[in-house]
Amino acid sequence: MKTIKKIVILGPESTGKTTLCNQLAEHYQTVWAPEYAREYLLTHGMDYTYEDLLTIAKGQLELEKAAEARVINESQENEPLLFVDTNMYVMQVWCEFVFQKCHTWILEQVAERPYQLYLLCNVDLPWVKDQLREYPDLESRNRLYHIYKQILTTQHVPWKEISGGYDKRLKTAIAAVDDFCNGQVISG
Repeated sequence: MKTIKKIVILGPESTGKTTLCNQLAEHYQTVWAPEYAREYLLTHGMDYTYEDLLTIAKGQLELEKAAEARVINESQENEPLLFVDTNMYVMQVWCEFVFQKCHTWILEQVAERPYQLYLLCNVDLPWVKDQLREYPDLESRNRLYHIYKQILTTQHVPWKEISGGYDKRLKTAIAAVDDFCNGQVISG
């Protein structure tokens, strides 16, 4: 039976998470799980509620499970890689940042779903406006970044900060994934 190595790309909005996921999946010739929130908000609008975030979290897990099934079916590797564009940490931070509380179900998923590596995207890319982004100010983006960083420093899964321009981000991420796959210790 195959064991999937799941690598999560997370960070505040407009930090290149989706671009990086796509590039890494292409580089390693594997599958990636997109962010469900974009699809949901494009369909339902930006006037979301606390309950909508639970629906989004469940949709995110469904996309991730579908990507897991695809990578198992499509990969010839015994331990294929799967890149995940956001996970339940993002849902937890989103709930707490906007509503100052988090659904128990999301917190349970944080505890139950294992991942093997996190890549934390820094806010040093220019913010790019689109219809779904809420925090153009650097102060909010920095606050969110530091919340993610605090979460990662207090859990036991390896993680790597990804910063710089798009080319540097990709090179740093590839090096971190290669080091992880080769059994090297990764932190920060």
